[in-house]
Amino acid sequence: MPQLFCGIDWAEDHHDVALVDDTGRVEAQLRIGDDADGYRQLVDLLADHGDTPQDPIPVAIETGRGLLVACLHATGRAVYAINPLAAARYRERHAVSRRKSDADDAIILANILRTDAHAHRPMPANTELAQAITVLARAQQDAVWNRQQMANQLRSHLREYYPAALQAFQHQANGGLTRADARAILAAAPTPSQAAKLTRSQLRAALKRSGRTRDFDTAIDRIQAVFRATICASAHKWKRRWATRRWPCCGSSTQPAQPQTTSPPRRSSSSTTTRMPRSCSVSLVWVR
Repeated sequence: MPQLFCGIDWAEDHHDVALVDDTGRVEAQLRIGDDADGYRQLVDLLADHGDTPQDPIPVAIETGRGLLVACLHATGRAVYAINPLAAARYRERHAVSRRKSDADDAIILANILRTDAHAHRPMPANTELAQAITVLARAQQDAVWNRQQMANQLRSHLREYYPAALQAFQHQANGGLTRADARAILAAAPTPSQAAKLTRSQLRAALKRSGRTRDFDTAIDRIQAVFRATICASAHKWKRRWATRRWPCCGSSTQPAQPQTTSPPRRSSSSTTTRMPRSCSVSLVWVR
């Protein structure tokens, strides 16, 4: 029988399977579900095309994790986890258009094994302890990425209205805004005005809650100097007041959009006034 190669295009709720022979001809195609019945259909399809424990059909798939990969790897067959970027480059060899099809991707994965199996490494047969270490390492990596993503979002928000917090914590070693003392002080003073009013005893209590055990005076002096310095911050009360005065974008009218109870002051006919567009209505206040 000719040598067969299996390609599986992985998705969240279904998988497309394709079998090609050593000449590149497609022998079978099937879409299976991401459940036990789908895996049973896959095993039956492989068995119908000559899959045996002594000579299993190799499988190429775009992921190295998941129950489907674990079940295939447990059968002792060679499972190749192909990088999606590499699969995309192989796709360009067959078509110049950017049209993407799950069934065609499964055929491309099978052809990768047919032509370039020597350039890819099959998944190793790790022990249970090595697999457990892999899972823990991946979970730790995901946690670090999620923490950094949330820190970036927090930094973006603080830059809009609370730049003193960035100046106080962003350049600290070992975490910056993700440090426990930074989180404790931001929880105690979430606005610039509250931060400027923090006393030494309040700062000391916040640092103790964060787990700090030494160098309190040095840290308190530095944080107070930053929070009580003259900075440019957004004043929310003035922001709300400006939000009620909506000027037309054309800038030709000197009347506000909202009605007034008193008549506006008279202006000279020769004077011109340039109004800010509606999207640019912002105000700044110097906070000491």
